[in-house]
Amino acid sequence: MLFKRRNETKQETYDSERSYPAIRSSICTGEKVAGFRSRETGAFTEIMLISSDKDLDAFRTRYGITGDIEVFY
Repeated sequence: MLFKRRNETKQETYDSERSYPAIRSSICTGEKVAGFRSRETGAFTEIMLISSDKDLDAFRTRYGITGDIEVFY
């Protein structure tokens, strides 16, 4: 192939002193969005839509997250 898509998994970082990983879940639709929540203000920054366990695993791998992720509504 001339233009082959690369499947590189580049691990990105986030400032763990200022934010922590969280999942915002909709009560009505059940839609889940993964991102980071600010420790100071509680503001949520959306990163990606979670539609399956595969997406959640990709989010964990991308940012090197281990352990539980807080879910809020």
